[in-house]
Amino acid sequence: MEVRKHHRKKEDYSLRTHMIHGAFDSKKWDFNHHVVPPVSQSTAFRLTSLERGAKGFVQFASADEALSGHIPIYIYDRLDEPTRAMLEENLAYAEGGDICVTFASGMAAISGVLGSALRQGQEVLAHQVLYGCTYSLMTNWLPRFGMQVRFTNFLKTESLFDQVTPATRVLYFETPTNPTMELIDITALRRVADQVNVSREERERVLVIVDNTFATPHCQRPLKLGADIVVESLTKGLGGFGTDMGGAVIAPAEWYNHLMLFRKDFGGVLSPRSAWGILVYGLPTLATRMSNMQKTAQRVAEFLSKHPKVASVLYPGTECFPQKALAHRQMLSPDGKFAPGSMLYFVLKGSDSKQSQAEKLVDYLAEHAYSITLAVSLGQIKTLIEHPFSMTHSALPDDQKRAFGMHPEGIRISLGLEDWHDIIRDLEIALEKV
Repeated sequence: MEVRKHHRKKEDYSLRTHMIHGAFDSKKWDFNHHVVPPVSQSTAFRLTSLERGAKGFVQFASADEALSGHIPIYIYDRLDEPTRAMLEENLAYAEGGDICVTFASGMAAISGVLGSALRQGQEVLAHQVLYGCTYSLMTNWLPRFGMQVRFTNFLKTESLFDQVTPATRVLYFETPTNPTMELIDITALRRVADQVNVSREERERVLVIVDNTFATPHCQRPLKLGADIVVESLTKGLGGFGTDMGGAVIAPAEWYNHLMLFRKDFGGVLSPRSAWGILVYGLPTLATRMSNMQKTAQRVAEFLSKHPKVASVLYPGTECFPQKALAHRQMLSPDGKFAPGSMLYFVLKGSDSKQSQAEKLVDYLAEHAYSITLAVSLGQIKTLIEHPFSMTHSALPDDQKRAFGMHPEGIRISLGLEDWHDIIRDLEIALEKV
């Protein structure tokens, strides 16, 4: 009897399967039989000869070496180490990029990509609504290094070309934005950058950098839509369990040595233990978690949109979402299904009392709700609620927050994996009390 050979290539499998099995033939470590990837926890690695040590330093941060399939020579954790490197391989694959460099936190990753991309005298043109710490980095710290930032409305893409100056190096934005859930058209921003870059040299060309933290690569892959570089927090949806902190930059191969050298010299290195947790628990469960969380988010958004005390709800999955067409075009899972994510933002109708309705609701939920937790993170298996105006975006001036669509009565929810009936019932009772 003829035995049929198995000819299916690894590329033929879905991203969901890849996130579980990973790059099992990785050259980042010489191992063949681990079902679960091993964790390395040594700050230094034994070298068998001076020649090998010297070769390791030569190879470090070399894009050519990194992509040639050799087994790296590990010297010192801050340079590179195998567990972190295996996570980076899988993250690069998930986002559709050539390389990935991980950092100790999402903010370290943002600092790393901007520090690698910018030189003194160059500037960032950023969307007007950003995470509070990103805003703080851009307004407090980049100017100290001679790098300026200007904020504008990226929803008005038709006017962006005229706002780019000779100093503009980076177009930076989140999509969906934190917390107001606006979507920025990545493909439209690519066209703006291409139009500018026609007359620019390679090292001066405008870069499109996207923070993909809210969506994760399950819901959106910006590189395929035209972004040059993706940055995201591993602490959030990619980590998934709220136990490990990290950040990642996914980019073309030519950025590898810049990012690795920045990480080495500034020291924002992701620990092997944190990398292992995200590699073993976060990525393999991403598709399952996100698929279920966004179903709950849809039900919660529909409940809130019908409640008499709620003024508005912003969630890409609702019929009334202002950018519905863009959401259906841009927010897609790897298999092409609409994937609106697990984050939503809603605004309560105000009152004449000194304490806002949003503050009353959040305080009540923090004290009485079992299925909803007051906490500032997102993307976890637990449903988390927070008040962006006074918490995560407090670094922005109040008048600026109002001008950019952030409301004192606005509340952000990150939906988890609890029973959706419980979440809605807790919200229902809390809304009765305010």
